[in-house]
Amino acid sequence: MRCKHWRRVPLDLTQEARQKAPSGYVDRAVQCQLSAHQGDEHHGLLAELDTYDTALWLRWRGDYVDLVVLRDCPVVGPGPGGEGCCLFADHPEQHTWENTSEEVLCTS
Repeated sequence: MRCKHWRRVPLDLTQEARQKAPSGYVDRAVQCQLSAHQGDEHHGLLAELDTYDTALWLRWRGDYVDLVVLRDCPVVGPGPGGEGCCLFADHPEQHTWENTSEEVLCTS
């Protein structure tokens, strides 16, 4: 189950993210993409970047919010044709394909 926390992207960070996103578009609010967790640090996907295997994320904890470029998680699910994880490298909690009952999309 995915974390239920959402965060509006502050206007200044929206403008910065639009400059970095290949499409020039980012959502004004994002949901934390981690599985349900106890910690207070959250990560919402803003855009896949042109740089190979990286994405732009909104990271927040309480009132602190920033943009981070993180490498994609390289872990693939078991079995032939296993599904790739849609999170960032060294993320906490579960991979997106583990114990999920909801459909997970890797795009924002």
